[in-house]
Amino acid sequence: MGLFGGKKMPDPVAQAQVQSAQEQAEVQAAFQKGITALRDFIAPASLEFESSQFKIGTRIGRTYYVFGYPRQIYTGWLSSMINLDEVIDLSLFVYPVESQVVLENLKKKVGQLEAGLQIDAEKGRARDPGKQAAINDAEELRDKLQVGEERFFRFGFYFTVYANDVEEMEFVSHKVESVLAQQLVYSKPASAQQEQGLNSTLPQFTDQLQVRRNMNTGAISTSFPFTSADLTQDDGVLYGVNMHNSGLVIFDRFSLENGNSVVFAKSGAGKSFTVKLEALRSMMFGTEVFIIDPENEYERLADAVGGAYVRLSLNSSTRINPFDLPKVTDDAEADDALRSNLITLHGLLRLMMGGAQAQMASQGGQVMMPALSPVEESDLDAALIETYAKAGITNDPLTHNTPAPTINDLYDTLLHMGGTGPELAQRLRKYTTGTFAGIFSQQSNINIDNPMVVFNVRDLEDELRPVAMYIVLNYIWNKTKTDRKKRMLVVDEAWQLMKYEDSANFLFSLAKRARKYNLGITTVTQDVEDFMDSKMGRAIVANASMQILLKQSASAVDVLANTFKLTSEEKKRLSQFPVGQGLFFAGENHVHIQITASPTETSLITTNPDEVRQIEEQRQQQQVNLDQTGYNESVNLR
Repeated sequence: MGLFGGKKMPDPVAQAQVQSAQEQAEVQAAFQKGITALRDFIAPASLEFESSQFKIGTRIGRTYYVFGYPRQIYTGWLSSMINLDEVIDLSLFVYPVESQVVLENLKKKVGQLEAGLQIDAEKGRARDPGKQAAINDAEELRDKLQVGEERFFRFGFYFTVYANDVEEMEFVSHKVESVLAQQLVYSKPASAQQEQGLNSTLPQFTDQLQVRRNMNTGAISTSFPFTSADLTQDDGVLYGVNMHNSGLVIFDRFSLENGNSVVFAKSGAGKSFTVKLEALRSMMFGTEVFIIDPENEYERLADAVGGAYVRLSLNSSTRINPFDLPKVTDDAEADDALRSNLITLHGLLRLMMGGAQAQMASQGGQVMMPALSPVEESDLDAALIETYAKAGITNDPLTHNTPAPTINDLYDTLLHMGGTGPELAQRLRKYTTGTFAGIFSQQSNINIDNPMVVFNVRDLEDELRPVAMYIVLNYIWNKTKTDRKKRMLVVDEAWQLMKYEDSANFLFSLAKRARKYNLGITTVTQDVEDFMDSKMGRAIVANASMQILLKQSASAVDVLANTFKLTSEEKKRLSQFPVGQGLFFAGENHVHIQITASPTETSLITTNPDEVRQIEEQRQQQQVNLDQTGYNESVNLR
């Protein structure tokens, strides 16, 4: 029965099967544990080290260490390297050193250098300027260390570059080394130490190369690495090429605190080109664009996109009534619509009745006094309210659909009221029956619903132009309050508004309130000094989250440098930029940008006389060819 000593003999086959099953379970457990370890997810497929490079997976890498620095190193010297369009890993190691140890070593070093100078003098050798400079630097550092103004550090700088093949690696390596060498910063590959170099540039806080340089606090601070000037978003408008790293500047101005921007440039630097390019590309994202055009520069663009072109002049049939009220749907704003428009009309009428300020001669020179006295202001306010009341319009929003009165109605009210009314009426007369009659004294005959609307004020007289710009701004503002679509308002040659206090105040008021109504205001000017001399001008700049500074005149550079806190290098470049290049500020970030347009876009927006003439000649030739083709076809039909 197979019994031995009362026990059953063990079956070898069964034991082998049990042991095999246990081993398989252990292997399976080890395998399951291995595939779930984090290091298996991040480890490369292979890693092979050579003397001057290493291969990680299918890519090649090479680690460098920096061994030489210039006598003086400047802030941001790493910026040019960081902004290269290459894959680079950088490691900076900073080791504090006790000041007392450094002071003792410096004392010995100064003694050695002075002894060397003395020996050279005794032997009649020429003085070594290098030794004297080293003594001066060491003495200066000793003084600063002694009073605690500076500290001492050991600094190690390593970087690893990557490429897909050997040829690309040589190209990338040469480019990076050249960028550093331009600043007298010299580097070498970590020969026979590529494994230690890779470990030193991985984010694991290990310095296995240990190639260090002595630096004080000032020198260390110049090595701040977070200086990347990248302004690329996932969505937004393409403004141009980032000259720091050849990347694209793609930005949505409405993603900032507000959508306002200012564009400053001297004549011919490309400011209108930049603004038109932004407007054209913004329309692709559904943004409506309003433009106040004082120089007839936007007509071709408006025609190309099917926009409305409103030509304002004394001879045109276009009429805009400044007394029109906005058709707002918000109950709170509807209740306040009349009061808000009355305030706007006060500023407009001050502008129309002799400008924002009048001058009166006195013995002490020129004394500035308001254009309207307090009594005249009061009478004007009463006349405005009465004029609206005669038209049946009160604070009740239900009356706001009634046809609005005109300046003619206000003139009639002033003429027949007491106090200063008749005198005010006479000052207003040229806009009702005088030289400027018609354009702003009749009911509006424009009702524009178009993604681009351009208001041309070029043909208006100089005295009437700021009044027209003020009225157009108010018209656009009323339309903006009616429905809160995403819109952009371009005010070209804004200095014409900034010359007058009331129009400057109105533009600033729009800039402050625009964000609430999804409106971004672009203020464009070439007279930077006059604009910035104005209190309202400075306020408009401060209230703009985006700024574009193209080439400036030498006299404007200092003004802009103080306003925008430009570095010495930016200040130097600002007067030397070629056409189409400048500084692009977006919030806290700014880059050196090249405004770039496609040939088709350029043909629509260029203001260069030669290019415009060439485009017109091409169009005329195309028309001649079309006419000739049509004539030939008609002959063949006959």
